Amino acid sequence: MANEGKDNPQVRPIRLGMVGGGKDAFIGAVHRIASRIDGRYELVAGALSSTPEKALESGRALGLREDRIYASFEDMAKREARLKDGIEAVAIVTPNHVHYPAAKEFLKRGIHVICDKPLTSTLPDAKKLAKAAKSSDALFFLTHNYTGYPMVRQARELVGNGDLGKIRVVQVEYAQDWLSTDVHNKQADWRTDPARSGIGGSTGDIGTHAFNLVCFITGLTAESLAADLQSFVPGRQVDDNAHVMLRFDGGARGLLWCSQVAPGNENNLKIRVYGEKGGLEWHQEDPNYLQFTPLGEPQKLLTRGGAGMSAALAPTTRVPPGHPEGYLEGFANLYNEAADAIRAHQSGKSAASLVPGIEDGLAGERFIDACVRSSSRNAAWVKLDG
Repeated sequence: MANEGKDNPQVRPIRLGMVGGGKDAFIGAVHRIASRIDGRYELVAGALSSTPEKALESGRALGLREDRIYASFEDMAKREARLKDGIEAVAIVTPNHVHYPAAKEFLKRGIHVICDKPLTSTLPDAKKLAKAAKSSDALFFLTHNYTGYPMVRQARELVGNGDLGKIRVVQVEYAQDWLSTDVHNKQADWRTDPARSGIGGSTGDIGTHAFNLVCFITGLTAESLAADLQSFVPGRQVDDNAHVMLRFDGGARGLLWCSQVAPGNENNLKIRVYGEKGGLEWHQEDPNYLQFTPLGEPQKLLTRGGAGMSAALAPTTRVPPGHPEGYLEGFANLYNEAADAIRAHQSGKSAASLVPGIEDGLAGERFIDACVRSSSRNAAWVKLDG
């Protein structure tokens, strides 16, 4: 019975490769855990570091066969595409500047891509990657992980069902404090280096999460923005704080604040949405609860797995109500839904998915680009690039 379904692609785990995520990396381990939570993937290959020695050491530590540990993503893409049991999908968890060249290599060989956000380090690269994805038979997924939280999905459903009426006002903020000083470590060094992170600092790292969350929940499209960006830490080459006003299609207005120099904040992402008929509020650090207030009525507290939660969201939650569930499980929901889409694609079908993709990534890059352009013009209103 142990091998039952081994050769059935609808049952066996998807063969997964990984680019980046080696020793001392942060997000790679998160992706590996998320991919394993529902048993949908098996990590079989990796180009885990741009340093060959570290790549080999990291692959061995993860139990990979030595002939499936690669010194470069180019070598990995070429060889895995030729193998009978080569990888079916690859997770790209590198600094931002590697996203485009790595994704392109796998897409052109028909290997599905699961890429960490933001899409790329520059808007031109994002547009080129969009073309590469469009011309490939492979699927592309972008891991804006907060879209996988059950109560974020609940908020999206409330808006979509018209429970808030026409949206008027959105306020979102994502505050951290870990870059409040001139800190130097592996994560800080690449995230504050425009050659690796891109032109956006806090805007690219966490501002894109906040922006994506607004678009995901409300379905609104941002048309223009006015941004005031700061680099408070002396010598820092990218922004570490941003205040952004947003104008959306249909007349809604928004405020976005992202900061990595706000003492007392760890991962304080929160969003408030107000429409003609009601409002809602969600906090990432207390993710199992959603506040919903119909106009003129007492506030309702919706809980993950509790009464009032949409039955359609049941597959996105794994533990009984009242038990903490969040960050890793949100990632896992995206991996699980990506697996459904991949298996459907392999069967010549399509599967509905809420996992962000190329268009969401392009929107994020346009947001970063517009923020930098606006701030350079003394917070002038600018259009988001088409």
